Amino acid sequence: MCEPQIGEELVRLASADNFRDVAGSGHPTADGGRVRRGVLFRSNELQLTDADAHSLGGLGITAVYDLRGAHEVQAHPDVPVPGAAWHHLAVGGIPMDEVATLTTGEESLAAMHRVYRAFVEEPDARAAFGALLTRVATTDGAQLFHCTAGKDRTGWAAAVVLGLLGVPDEVVLEDYLLTNTFSSATREKYLGLIRENLGPDKVEVYEAVMVADEAYLRTAYDAVAASYGDLRGYALDGLGVAPADLEALLDRLRE
Repeated sequence: MCEPQIGEELVRLASADNFRDVAGSGHPTADGGRVRRGVLFRSNELQLTDADAHSLGGLGITAVYDLRGAHEVQAHPDVPVPGAAWHHLAVGGIPMDEVATLTTGEESLAAMHRVYRAFVEEPDARAAFGALLTRVATTDGAQLFHCTAGKDRTGWAAAVVLGLLGVPDEVVLEDYLLTNTFSSATREKYLGLIRENLGPDKVEVYEAVMVADEAYLRTAYDAVAASYGDLRGYALDGLGVAPADLEALLDRLRE
């Protein structure tokens, strides 16, 4: 697996360590093209410094889509991005109060697999992801979507977009797993606090919900295959994206 080409990113943010371009450095597509950069961005929650908010404003972002639940938004509201309208498209993640009740790493893994199946099976999640794809297709300017860690809800949305564009599976997986690289310092900080305050036995419990894992992504793909056949069927029939909007989305993101 290749190392992330951080030097090729348009911008790195000190206060949002998992911010990046969905296109990466220009991911290849099956038709020999590339994913267009500077159009669609992804991030963890936007607890931005003034300097980082200004940097995002300079990218021409016109819309921010917040995939967090209402309680997450209330606890840590986004810092506004200059020139961008904020939209709330809530998708359920794994509640931290639920994590606190888990006692083993196996329980945490099972919980994460439930979360990823829900991205495909739960009507509210499908409605939010469908609204996200439709808005990206029909809104002018660069756009950004995010959740809390930029890992699960955001990671799945990005994987769906890249898969629809025909980016090879191994590249999509590599892109998904980059969260573990970009957010490593934040993750280790929190795991250190857990070890210190809750004890070493809790580290395994929390670590499973703090990493991107190929098995989680595979669970969502399997649910797509079982219910919709492929990602295009998931987008059209599961998420309710209109065929014309899906084509507009792909045209917008292809070079």
